[in-house]
Amino acid sequence: MRMIAKIASGFAGCCLLALASTVFSAQAAAPAKPAVGSLVPPAQVFGKLLSNVEKEIVSAAEAMPEEKYDFIPAQGEFKGVNSFGKQVKHVAQANSHYFHDPGKPMVDDSADFEKLKSKAEIVKALKDSFALAHAYVDGMTAENAFVMTEHGTRAGQAAGGIAHMMDHYGQMVEYLRLNGIIPPASR
Repeated sequence: MRMIAKIASGFAGCCLLALASTVFSAQAAAPAKPAVGSLVPPAQVFGKLLSNVEKEIVSAAEAMPEEKYDFIPAQGEFKGVNSFGKQVKHVAQANSHYFHDPGKPMVDDSADFEKLKSKAEIVKALKDSFALAHAYVDGMTAENAFVMTEHGTRAGQAAGGIAHMMDHYGQMVEYLRLNGIIPPASR
């Protein structure tokens, strides 16, 4: 009995040590919070928002089984709505518009997104669209964030793009829940 108690005590001590090590290393790795009153670069502000939205949307897209990518709710007022897969493709395509290089003309790439059929293709396009969005946001500075371009300001485009994503994320959450899937961000 004493041997079991010693083993359990040693195991508990190791677990606490591992937990403390993880917590302290995570705290050490976290960037320092900017001081109150200090200026924060637009790329940092929008980048954090974008990363949070990306995590929620990509995890939702990955959570839906491939055979449910054609799912459209049948009960209620859902006439004419997009399937789950089309919601994801729409976010990816819209990101290419919201976060396009302001120095280049906008291109109609809808045919490229219509060709996407499998979940793997759609999720890849979604992830690629977030890479584009991050590159756009990373290029924002205090000097160019609010300069008017042909399509608006960089900050305005980024804010509009992020708001648009959240609208579709809400719809994706409903589709997941109607299929008995708890969205990863809600677990």
